Amino acid sequence: MYLKMYNTMTKKMEALVPANPEQILFYSCGPTVYDDAHIGNFRSFLAADLLRRWIESPLCALKNPDNSLHTSSRTVVQVMNITDVGHMTDDENADGAGQDKMEVAAERILEAKKLGKIPVDAKVDPQDPFAIARYYEARFKQDAITLGLKVAIEAENDRSLMPRATENIDNMKIVIEQLLADGYAYPAGESGSRAVYFDVQRFEQYGQLSGNSIENLKGGAGGRTDEANTKQKNHPADFLLWKEDATHKMKWDSPKIPNLADDQQWGQGYPGWHIECTAMALAKLATGGLAGARKNNAQIDIHSGGEDNIFPHHECEIAQSCCFTGQADTDNPSFARHWFHPRFLKVEGQKMSKSKGTMYTLGDLTAKGIDPAAIRLELIKTHYRANADFSMQGLESSAKRINNWRRMAKHLQHAMDNDKGAFDHPNLNNAEAVVLESLSNDLNIAPCLGILDKGVKFSKGSHPVDPDTNIPVEYSEYIKGIYNTTILPEEPWDHQRIREVKKSNHPCEKQLATLHLIDNILGVIFRPIPKAQETTIALYQPGVTPSPEIESLLIARRDAKASKDWPAADAIRDQLKAMGLSIMDKPEGQVEVAPIN
Repeated sequence: MYLKMYNTMTKKMEALVPANPEQILFYSCGPTVYDDAHIGNFRSFLAADLLRRWIESPLCALKNPDNSLHTSSRTVVQVMNITDVGHMTDDENADGAGQDKMEVAAERILEAKKLGKIPVDAKVDPQDPFAIARYYEARFKQDAITLGLKVAIEAENDRSLMPRATENIDNMKIVIEQLLADGYAYPAGESGSRAVYFDVQRFEQYGQLSGNSIENLKGGAGGRTDEANTKQKNHPADFLLWKEDATHKMKWDSPKIPNLADDQQWGQGYPGWHIECTAMALAKLATGGLAGARKNNAQIDIHSGGEDNIFPHHECEIAQSCCFTGQADTDNPSFARHWFHPRFLKVEGQKMSKSKGTMYTLGDLTAKGIDPAAIRLELIKTHYRANADFSMQGLESSAKRINNWRRMAKHLQHAMDNDKGAFDHPNLNNAEAVVLESLSNDLNIAPCLGILDKGVKFSKGSHPVDPDTNIPVEYSEYIKGIYNTTILPEEPWDHQRIREVKKSNHPCEKQLATLHLIDNILGVIFRPIPKAQETTIALYQPGVTPSPEIESLLIARRDAKASKDWPAADAIRDQLKAMGLSIMDKPEGQVEVAPIN
């Protein structure tokens, strides 16, 4: 059995056949860092992360180019770009219409500062688009790490795995200059506002990914062109590679234009959105960088992005990449062997909406005390090619599932460390076979999760006794004690340790190894768990950060209760409620403070 997936390019299920199955080259379209990423963005990123983790699993088999199976260890080199220039508000427009999204961010932050709504930690100059980009980039990376994206975790030590567009301008100009030299691109327009366009008619396969033929795009279908620019282009669908614009806030020296003297070269400008990914993908993933890509007709193995990237972004990326690398001259030109596009995310059955308060960020949800593991599971539990429906009820269900799986892990951990006869989860014995069959079939995740749900059921084994008195203990209390005292690791075992533990003759140890093996793929069981924070007066549940304001209100409420001033105590409770906090008096004298969901 080997991995088969839907390929957006061919519109069918097919085996993933990398050029070198020992090292998979994987490029993921990343965020435009002009605002916080929302859960819809992360659904796409997490689907790619799930695919990457499955490919790296020892359970996964791939097809070799000679049709034999590759079952030995492999690595995935994954690159995710950071777009911090060139992505316009009207990204459907082939001419790069609208504002640069970094300029939109500057306006939004400036207005928020005037209104006093900017977050206290937003030490960012709204007049500096680079500072804005770094601010939102840092927030994105922290969210990505919290949700367990391996590429973001790895990028902590190798920043080249998450390259910035602004740091790859020279690479973009190399690609553009070569496309100009080879006749795939051309300059147009009047001095001061000239542009370099890609000539879509020079690439016969343009439209193959999305199903949009050049003929159908002739009239600028879908509002993708500006009428004022159409006259200067060879075809209405020709798309922007570079724009000369000295007024743009983020600008660089323009590419060299053929047949122009040095003193006639263009003024400064900025790149189009599509060219960024070609330059960053090939510079990092191709052997020998851009020069090697050009020499070797380079291809990558997998390219991922949300379904909204299919057209025009990925369609344009394919055209310019194939023409730059020389793939355009082959019988079956291809930039990536496999195209992976997760579907959109809905919230409570409807399209996400800022005005309705349903465009959640990770921070919005963790502020409610929700475990990031539950958010991750909620975003990956629906098949990537189906529209997922995100809901608070679904989050609660995902949190309960994870708690059950963690309880199972603690049973097995306890059995491994202490009483090997205490627990047995026999339904885990065939879990690996279920996971292999389900995830090899287009990442069909439902059976994989289902076998974990079934695995929770256990047989008691020997009846436990109190180790001090040798008297049988109440089983429910015994289980509760195990759950409260057994500490799980904050990451799953590596594959080497899993292999070693699997050599055990005891079923509980093998089952625990299986659980670690599966969670290397899912990333929801063995991970940091949000903990309550304790002060002298309060126990703050996850989602609430202690602050002097909250502490002073709790002290005032305590004093009001001591003096039996019940109206004052109730008024403080109402004040905390208005702040989004609920309180509960504990027998030990502390107050539990939790977010109101």
